[in-house]
Amino acid sequence: MNTVTLNLDPVVRLTDDQFYQLCMANKDVNLELNAQGELIIVPPVGGESGRSESDLNFKVSLWNYKTQLGIVFSSSTIFRLPNGAKRSPDVAWVKLDRWEALTVEEREKFPPLAPDFVIELRSKTDRLKTPQEKCTEYINNGVRLCWLINPYDKQVEIYRLEQPVEIVQFPVLLSGEDVLLGFELQF
Repeated sequence: MNTVTLNLDPVVRLTDDQFYQLCMANKDVNLELNAQGELIIVPPVGGESGRSESDLNFKVSLWNYKTQLGIVFSSSTIFRLPNGAKRSPDVAWVKLDRWEALTVEEREKFPPLAPDFVIELRSKTDRLKTPQEKCTEYINNGVRLCWLINPYDKQVEIYRLEQPVEIVQFPVLLSGEDVLLGFELQF
């Protein structure tokens, strides 16, 4: 199943509240909204991708449980990025002070911020260009570190603020660098 993108702009430009209401009215569908106002229907992932995504979330959560430095989010969380896009990374982490600076309403709806750290996991249905564009968008909106894990080409693309993308081949030991201090992940 492929991602479906609907251009709503000729008819309507969804406000943040309208998009939130649309998502709440269609809870069985994974929706995103890009900066151009296009509605993206994200297909579900298969068992292997779902297992891998869960494993990645667990590893970041375990590190965070020990350090208590921030908040970890699943792929069900939509973030309102500064460029107007509403995106759901596979794994996201936000520094605790940034999370606590949000109001209760901002925390309960779609948080209006870019996470500090993001993982995108390429699933079998993804064309490589799609998660690459998302990672570039995350970095352009303030995400400090983003990993695009590509198990099909056995590589990881590392995106950092104001730096070129670094591509490393499996096996590799990834570092959370100065964003997730002390976090490492082996592939």
